[in-house]
Amino acid sequence: MIIVKDIQEYAELRTKARAYMCYIMSRSIANSPTLEQVFENLDALQESLPTAEAIYALDKNGIQIIDNISRVKKHAGLGKGEDRNQRAYYYKTFKEHRCILTEPYPSLLSNELVVTSSFPLYDENNELLAIICIDISLKNILKIINPSSSYSLFGSTSRVVYAAFSVALFSVAMLLFLKGVFGFMSLGLDIKSIDINEIFKSTILLTLSLAIADLVKAIFEEEVLRKEKKQNHSENSHETMTRFLGSIIIALSIEALMLVFKFALTSPDKLLYAVYLLFGITSLILALSVYLKVNQKN
Repeated sequence: MIIVKDIQEYAELRTKARAYMCYIMSRSIANSPTLEQVFENLDALQESLPTAEAIYALDKNGIQIIDNISRVKKHAGLGKGEDRNQRAYYYKTFKEHRCILTEPYPSLLSNELVVTSSFPLYDENNELLAIICIDISLKNILKIINPSSSYSLFGSTSRVVYAAFSVALFSVAMLLFLKGVFGFMSLGLDIKSIDINEIFKSTILLTLSLAIADLVKAIFEEEVLRKEKKQNHSENSHETMTRFLGSIIIALSIEALMLVFKFALTSPDKLLYAVYLLFGITSLILALSVYLKVNQKN
């Protein structure tokens, strides 16, 4: 699930990522007068992108003409002479005559998902001299472009915080659940002696427990497990909010019904308070309807 969401996040940020990578490469190598000077400047390019998996160059036929430059020893000093003319970063750059950034693909070096940014260099006759390529892992490019990515310090801290809140809320849901179940069990088997108020109270506790459990499930899946977000906005995007508010409305409705019966039998002069609660519940239902309608239009 994490990998799927990373790919989804990259798709949303790809334009920014391409602009950033092309700017860094252009600043470092575009103004070098000769190809030899370009190769000398690749060390400076690595300083600008210390998390790059490998930096290398291809000739116009897609053959790697220098060894990999990398801070990872097992990745450095390899690749020279490799034929990469079937790689997307080669033929797209060759065809489009511009800096490009690929989709994620498995790296032959690390077996992790990486993206490649490639920058073409031309001579005064507009002949392709070389294509400079940078491989960078998907998680590192997300960390660079999106400071709130789960791989950043902020993102990692957020996942821990959300996990702690999930555990705490789940504990509350379980306490409410147990209290509601024990409330039912304490009623006994004698139907004539059952207190209707206790039944209402237990039902409210179980309904609130279900609402909180739904909320915990959504928080844990989206913020901790980083489950892929659903695409159908009108049906799924606000499902958690709808279910949570729906459970709260049900609980309040049960409470209002209980108050109506209670005041009707014991304190008719207080029935107005139950009516106020019913008006509040109606307002919540109308507000939820407007919320759903507006988001469907958006």
